[in-house]
Amino acid sequence: MSPVKTAPAALQVDDEQLRAQYIEEVLALLYPGQGSGVVEYLVVPNARKPRLLVPADDRRLAAAAVRRYAEPQSRMAKLKRDAVVAALRTGASSVLLRDRLRITPGADTIDTYLRRALGTDVRLSVHIGPARANRKPVLQLLTESGATMAFAKLGTSALTRTLVKAEGNALAAVSTAGLKALRVPDAIHIGQWGEHEVLVQSALPVWRPRVPLTAPRLAKAMGEVAACCGTRRGRLDDSGYWTRLRARLDAISGHAEGGALRAAAERIARAAGGVQLTYGSWHGDWSPWNMASLADTILVWDWERFTPGVPIGYDALHHALQLDIGRSPSPDRCVNDLIDAAPELLLPFGVVHRQAVEVTTLLYLIDLATRYVTDRQAEAGARLGVLGSWLLPVLVARVEAL
Repeated sequence: MSPVKTAPAALQVDDEQLRAQYIEEVLALLYPGQGSGVVEYLVVPNARKPRLLVPADDRRLAAAAVRRYAEPQSRMAKLKRDAVVAALRTGASSVLLRDRLRITPGADTIDTYLRRALGTDVRLSVHIGPARANRKPVLQLLTESGATMAFAKLGTSALTRTLVKAEGNALAAVSTAGLKALRVPDAIHIGQWGEHEVLVQSALPVWRPRVPLTAPRLAKAMGEVAACCGTRRGRLDDSGYWTRLRARLDAISGHAEGGALRAAAERIARAAGGVQLTYGSWHGDWSPWNMASLADTILVWDWERFTPGVPIGYDALHHALQLDIGRSPSPDRCVNDLIDAAPELLLPFGVVHRQAVEVTTLLYLIDLATRYVTDRQAEAGARLGVLGSWLLPVLVARVEAL
């Protein structure tokens, strides 16, 4: 694999070098071996800040890949996206998009696997995500006419293989739940390519016009997910959720942050183990970037963290926290704000008793933090991976105030 053209000043700092290294790792994984054929990708927007790899041999396909991958969240991002699309369509991309990668793979590539599995020809674009423990290859599957037919995820590590398999199971579960207020992808293909887990799912129409999302509409959709596998009510300390959470905390007790989380959970159990909670399902990562509000439905994707049997209201808390963190330079303040806003956030889900509100919110924060430690997000370089810098101090202080 070798760059054909490289933009000036590309890859000059460590973060840029790590991003470029990840591109090469992904392409070596998708196109192993050496052969006589050539596959070439344009790097969008450039090798310094890569976000997407698109086919370099077909301007129309490349423009479609950029246009249909995801809808930008801001007006400025939309203008930049549209400028890239226009450059690709008109041929100006040879000036504006100068970074590309060329590979000469062997016969067993992800393209050939997907063509066999799906029974049709496909072209790929490749998403380049931020540094996270759960980062994995995510592929947009295009037809020769430029239509987005599906998305594929590859589990390539112990963690991501588990997550890809879990998402396939989650899509199967929610597909039979009769959801009305939201729309989820269909699982088109579940399989293995070598040692990698593969999930191909239908493409939701994220390119359709968005409409403002009201709080009641969001709560209704989250309520449907909460009830989709049934609900039950009972004491915290007698619940299956508490048993599973304790086991997860025991598994990380040797970690400094894990020990603090287990101590916080035990303090909650001593102070409020008898609190009555309702348990249902949650999406697990219902954040603004994993959904789209359309006039007739809410599109929701990335179901790899879907879990039944958790205190109802977790999705509402998670969405509010992620939305606030995306807007604020102070994530620790966001945690405090979430706890203060919890009574209003949990009201649509019938969580009204003061102690139930407090316990649900604090347990959610422990659950999220346990995930971060278990997945080793700090070691992977995730932006919020070091819990001691934002979540843990607030959580411990609030638990002690119970």
